[in-house]
Amino acid sequence: MDPAVLGTRLASSVLVPALRKLIVREGPGAGLTDRPVRISGLVSFRGEQRTVTGRDIERLARRLVTAALDGPGEPPFPPAETEAVVHALADTLHALGDLAMDDVQAVRLGPAELARALRRAAPDPGLSADADHFLGTVTGWACEHLVQFFTQRSTFVARTLVEQSRGQQELLAKTDELIRRTPPADATDTSFEQRCLSYVAERHRHLTIYGIDLRDAPERWPLEVAYLSLEATAAPRDSFDALPEAAAAPARIRAEDAFADGHERVLLRGEAGSGKTTLIQWLAVTAAASGDRIPFVLPLRTLVRADALPAPAAFLSAVGCPLTAPDGWAERVLTAGRALVLVDGLDEIPAADRHRVRDWLTALIGAYAGNRWLLTSRPTAVRPDWLADAGFREVLLSPMRPADVATFVHRWHTAADAGSYEPALMDSLRTKRDLARLATNPLMCGLICALHRERRGYLPTGRKELYDAALSLLLTRRDRERGMTGVDLGEEARLDLLQHLAYALTLSGRTEMSRAAAEAALDRRLPSVTSAAALGDAPAVLSALLLRSGLLHQPAEGVVSFVHRTFQDYLGARYAVEDGHALPFVQRLADDPQGEDAIRMAVAHARPGERPPLLRELLSSGTPRLTLLALACLEHATTLDPVVRAEVERAASTLIPPRTVEDARALAEAGPLVLELLPGPAGLSDEEAHGVTVTASILGAMDPTGALGVLRRFREHPALDVRRQLVGTWHRFGAQEFADEVLTHVDPAGLFLWADSPEQVAALRTMRPWPELTVKGPHRLDTLAATLPDPAAVTYLSARYNPCLDDLGVFTAFPALTSIWIEGCSAATGFGRLAALPLTRLGFSRCSSLDGLEQLDSLERLSIFDLELPGGSLADSLPVTAPLEFLFLGRHTTDMTGLRGLHHWPTLTRLSLGPVVTAPTARDWEYVAALPALSTLYLDAVFFRDHGESLRMLPELPGITTLVLSSMIGDEDVRALAPRLPNLRHVSLQTAPGADVPLDRYAPLFPDAEVLLFPR
Repeated sequence: MDPAVLGTRLASSVLVPALRKLIVREGPGAGLTDRPVRISGLVSFRGEQRTVTGRDIERLARRLVTAALDGPGEPPFPPAETEAVVHALADTLHALGDLAMDDVQAVRLGPAELARALRRAAPDPGLSADADHFLGTVTGWACEHLVQFFTQRSTFVARTLVEQSRGQQELLAKTDELIRRTPPADATDTSFEQRCLSYVAERHRHLTIYGIDLRDAPERWPLEVAYLSLEATAAPRDSFDALPEAAAAPARIRAEDAFADGHERVLLRGEAGSGKTTLIQWLAVTAAASGDRIPFVLPLRTLVRADALPAPAAFLSAVGCPLTAPDGWAERVLTAGRALVLVDGLDEIPAADRHRVRDWLTALIGAYAGNRWLLTSRPTAVRPDWLADAGFREVLLSPMRPADVATFVHRWHTAADAGSYEPALMDSLRTKRDLARLATNPLMCGLICALHRERRGYLPTGRKELYDAALSLLLTRRDRERGMTGVDLGEEARLDLLQHLAYALTLSGRTEMSRAAAEAALDRRLPSVTSAAALGDAPAVLSALLLRSGLLHQPAEGVVSFVHRTFQDYLGARYAVEDGHALPFVQRLADDPQGEDAIRMAVAHARPGERPPLLRELLSSGTPRLTLLALACLEHATTLDPVVRAEVERAASTLIPPRTVEDARALAEAGPLVLELLPGPAGLSDEEAHGVTVTASILGAMDPTGALGVLRRFREHPALDVRRQLVGTWHRFGAQEFADEVLTHVDPAGLFLWADSPEQVAALRTMRPWPELTVKGPHRLDTLAATLPDPAAVTYLSARYNPCLDDLGVFTAFPALTSIWIEGCSAATGFGRLAALPLTRLGFSRCSSLDGLEQLDSLERLSIFDLELPGGSLADSLPVTAPLEFLFLGRHTTDMTGLRGLHHWPTLTRLSLGPVVTAPTARDWEYVAALPALSTLYLDAVFFRDHGESLRMLPELPGITTLVLSSMIGDEDVRALAPRLPNLRHVSLQTAPGADVPLDRYAPLFPDAEVLLFPR
């Protein structure tokens, strides 16, 4: 029997005094002797002066049982077992005197554990299931009062203090023993760490901004001046929203905050030149400055040259650190969880070595817990979730937004003392689309700034032309501008030698080679470059290129690589074309996503007659990626046979317009050039129009001007999916510009508009009224209401993760609100103030108080998540008189109440049980079965994974015609449901994100119902 129901049968005013007789009255003193205090010394039916006899206990038990049987409703057990139950209850209460624990321990156990202890101490009564269930329930109810009695004793406080003191002494003793067994770091370790941190800070505190090292400026700039904090995106934590119309916004963080929120392992993806290595430098320098963690910077291109990847003891020597660590120092740092391990350049090593790196990394993580680990890679180097099993969070560096570009340009010109050129360049970046779409990462922005200043305002328009100009700047003009003298190889000779090295590296899939291998490659090429003879042999030529080319560097002793992969791709492709190997070059790289840039450059370098075979080779595969790559190559094929161009565009027509979200994402991988090919809304189906807007939205981060031009054409489209996409991509664009150009023209019917940033919230004030708003973050709702053009137009308002929200009365500033959702606002209180609103829908989680909730008698839909309801019944805190039609109960909501009291809402037609922690009992399900209007049941997949026994108690529910199963992963056993839902007509399977749920596995289980799958 349910304890709450039992409480209605048994009058506490009569029975509590009876139970109190079981406990002896206190004598003088606090009972603080060292002898164990048994409960037998506290009960009144043991010892020399007993005030309660065994017969008294039996009379008390009979009184409890009789009162339960005489109450209204069906008896809790067969009347024939009354005497057996009476004796069993008496034996259970009598066992209280046999427990070897004092009142402090009894309270620590809690009522449930105390009840179990009594049941174990009493003899097995051999009762039926119903009678045994009653016995357990009434014992638990009695133990709640008994524990309360213990806490009210004056000796309880004294004993508690003594117990705490003893516990603290024990903890101190154990801590002392731990310190004794773990000797602290000696002076040698401490001294070395200071030297190591200083070395790391000095080694990584400078970076090169391309082009600034002209004339008399220094070659490198302080990291704290030049570092640009970039944005990154990360997969959001699993979340559940009981209002399915509200979509979750993507998680956007600053790149340097990748370890925030308790994440210790991060796989950072980013395009070439996006700032991955610079971010590693920043993390290393800031860690060295704070001293909280010891940074180890480990470039993989250097590490994989050895036969085996380094153990911790070799972390420093493997990267050429001249410091010699004390024996075992690195292991001690890692064992203590004090290390920040920064592993750079997964994409810069051959694919065959990447599995070796993963095994090495996971072994280190398994051996040394508690440290922080960061691994960088280009986005396509490894598959998604490549390190998910090892607990890595994936973070993607976002392309620079216009604001980032403006910041970079300003800092560049400030550092270069070239402020007079800044306004003109910013104007060009805003108005010239071909130029703006190149400025998506720090590398390209630096080159553009340098070329703009160097050419006094003239800029090339295409990527190839930009690289041509940049190489000319880096290879020859720098030395001349700085007044360097000596043997000059000349630009063409330098390019010839450098591209020979780049070709060899690109074909091998590497970004580094040993100095000996580079010298051997140059030695084979030098006879063809006669102008290099004046420099000497191959080692001398290589030294000159390392010193003066600006394109090669030596990351470690005996190792040579290009300063950036982009230059390697450009020069390798140039050599392939000049040497007549363009087609084999493309064929060799076609299957490697890391070779895409090199292929594009090969088409760019090729002469008009050489381009058709290259493009047709890409088309011959028939794969979407290579077809899109051929399409992207058209950007560089300024002169091309129109027949070939038509072939490429025809092949791409199966991809443009995209017809699904997956097609749209694949299309976006071809780059911003796609924006020029995307059609307008005329002649497109709703699905195609949605696909176009998805593609443009994704590309908005790289080319906001071009993407905005595409999305603007769809701003009056009537389809809900199209309008939802337009609203959902707001964060990728300038808040005010996008609001003015797109959102103000979108039909808001059925859409929730998310406003996260201060800029977006500010933009709401200039837009036409939007009826359904979600405001996330620390924004004051009363201020928002005061500045909106018409707060009375808002009918739905959601406040999420808002620490400013403490008084729910601020919602009354929006007088027409019918729906409210409150999430993550832990200070929120005052539900009663919402009674002034015409509120019909309310959802909330983790609020500080439910005070006044029972007053909201106009609610038709109520959703509660991650908040334990107090009392013994739902009716204790929910509005009993509300005409509820939908009720969602999630996570800990029913831990105390179960589903008791559900009968107060006979109007319920839909009941949703989320990922509850406490499984419903058989009695709980009876409350569900008694709902006369219930036709739809929602069940989270947690029922099949954790609460199978509860589902087997589910009675037949003939009124249920619709079943919705959420968070499915595909291995749930749902066979028990079909016979209990005989009139089922509709089944919806909502998958967990990314789960592959086989529809044909579940459809046969419900032969009379329509079974639909809804992937997430």
